[in-house]
Amino acid sequence: MSEHPIVHIEISANDREEAGKFYADLFGWEVEQMPEMNYATFAAGDGPGGGLNPVGENTPAGSVVIYVDTDDIEATLKKAESLGAKTLVPKTEIPQMGWFGMFADPTGNTIGVYTAMDQ
Repeated sequence: MSEHPIVHIEISANDREEAGKFYADLFGWEVEQMPEMNYATFAAGDGPGGGLNPVGENTPAGSVVIYVDTDDIEATLKKAESLGAKTLVPKTEIPQMGWFGMFADPTGNTIGVYTAMDQ
């Protein structure tokens, strides 16, 4: 069984380029813009990295989503459901990176699960 560390954090942003510059200037994070995906990634020193998501219906302003590593996304989503969660996104491929899924915990918080392609 994996240890389930937090591996990725997504922050909603009205403007990913401005948000990337803000966090780079504030914390010195390395930010990579990915305009083809309307997304930006950041590396936050020794902590988990993450991304800047456009504000939208599923990612409202003020939302932050953590992604937890798992070696079996389907089993994790099934277990989460058995504990009162609701699956929001089933196992979905991120080309050349891995797979993710998302659920709402019993309180309504959105949590992501992730498996890297090289696992």
